[in-house]
Amino acid sequence: MSEPTEQQKQLKIQQGIRLAEDKLVTAIQTALDDKSSYGELEESQFRNLLRVADTTESTEVIKNFLFYQVGRDKKWGRGKNSLAQKIINQINNEIKIIADKIAKDAKTDDINPIVLQLTRRYLGYGARYLVYKNKGES
Repeated sequence: MSEPTEQQKQLKIQQGIRLAEDKLVTAIQTALDDKSSYGELEESQFRNLLRVADTTESTEVIKNFLFYQVGRDKKWGRGKNSLAQKIINQINNEIKIIADKIAKDAKTDDINPIVLQLTRRYLGYGARYLVYKNKGES
């Protein structure tokens, strides 16, 4: 059996990411539903996180930005049960596990771009859900 082409690998990766979307949406919604893990987080602050994710090729930069936010303000929560720490844990665990499976199925060793794409989607869904939590939920 021949090695898949780069195009075939990319198609398999995109398919895997689309299939993981439900898990990403429910993961970030569950984190945001725990209002005790964060303060009066504003949509603009979450969008700033999303902007960082969109402008880097490193999940470590995203995590670093979250640490910075926790140090600045209590809006992201504090300590191991903070929203920021929950997001970091999900990137390190659930998102990484999903990315590993997608990479394996696509027969690629280059996992970082997959983790990054999943993380960006995860945070994008979070930005939308936070608008609902702050303005739509009564």
